[in-house]
Amino acid sequence: MFQTQLVQLAYQALLMILLLSAPPVLISLVFGLVVAIFQAATQIQEQTLASTIKLVAVTLVLMLMGGWLGGQILNFSAQIFEHFYLWGQR
Repeated sequence: MFQTQLVQLAYQALLMILLLSAPPVLISLVFGLVVAIFQAATQIQEQTLASTIKLVAVTLVLMLMGGWLGGQILNFSAQIFEHFYLWGQR
């Protein structure tokens, strides 16, 4: 029984990692695609342009969503500690 609960918690942790990393990755993907199209249309071959814009966009997303992301991590860690406490009571 302990192994199945541990596997379930590991699955939930991996799912949470996927969900919490999705917004910054998707924003980086969108801005990278827009900058690449702009660079192809204007024939600008500057490497740092795409990196700088993506860095700023991801930083803004993390600043705006940081509270929600931290709250999700806090709730999940509290859930894990609650499970450990209940397992210790048995």
